[in-house]
Amino acid sequence: MGSEARYWLVKSEPDTYSFDELVADGGAVWDGVRNNTAALNLRGMRVGDEVLFYHSGSGPAVVGLARVTREAFPDPGDASGRFVAVEIAPVKPLARPVTLSEIKARPDLAEMKIVRQSRLSVSPVTPTEWKTILGLGSVG
Repeated sequence: MGSEARYWLVKSEPDTYSFDELVADGGAVWDGVRNNTAALNLRGMRVGDEVLFYHSGSGPAVVGLARVTREAFPDPGDASGRFVAVEIAPVKPLARPVTLSEIKARPDLAEMKIVRQSRLSVSPVTPTEWKTILGLGSVG
């Protein structure tokens, strides 16, 4: 893919690890992913890739932007050695959250993985989906 920008979405329950905590921490190891498809997505992340931070659970919404700062490495919590982690750092919160219901209401986002494979915790986002979400979240 070369230097082509790539985009991702990561999900977290806000009471487990919120975007505000990511901001306060200045970055985090994104680990504990045990779904094979999500783990493959982690392996595909490259330093500099942009990330939508999504709060799942009650009030599901994209709430912030992050960036990949370290590519896949062995997940420190996985004794089997099968799974990987990455590191991400906060970029900025969205001016306003983009809710799952807003995403589902838009035909141009109907194929987004968060709609089609809602349980997937790490998923790719197309450049068009990325721009649409940023527009909805009023991020220039």
